[in-house]
Amino acid sequence: MAGLFYMVRLFIYHTEAQQKPEPDRKILSDQFEIMERKLWYIITVPSMVLVVAAGIAMLVLVPAWLSQPWMQIKLGFVVGLLVYHFICQNKMKQMARGIYTWTSTQLRIWNEVATIFLFAIVFLAVLKNAVSWIFGVVGIIAFSVIIMCAVKVYKYYRMKK
Repeated sequence: MAGLFYMVRLFIYHTEAQQKPEPDRKILSDQFEIMERKLWYIITVPSMVLVVAAGIAMLVLVPAWLSQPWMQIKLGFVVGLLVYHFICQNKMKQMARGIYTWTSTQLRIWNEVATIFLFAIVFLAVLKNAVSWIFGVVGIIAFSVIIMCAVKVYKYYRMKK
């Protein structure tokens, strides 16, 4: 998760560097590409492989969990997080080619999507069946709205400077 959080933060800085004059833009872009590539291939991808392997091992050891609704929903969020992971990889490759399709604000919102996945996955793993699904869904939606509002408030204060 730390790799995904930091990767998108690097994307934000990389995108904002495109507003700088030359030679600053080139120097910053080159440095961000090195940082992104090292973070991705040395930390983030190996961590993802280990986490997926550990999750599969856990389900092999306790296959009864696959019939539990909380685990099925959790696995749905895990699949969503894996899709998020590969979208980030695609973004990294686009930026290395000089293609910047998202603004820094869009990337800030994208960064919070990982927070929502993390919250949902941990919530489901810790509480399992202890809380009504209605409260769980309402909680995740409320958390998402709060996070997105925080991004907008931050943008307002950042633009005010």
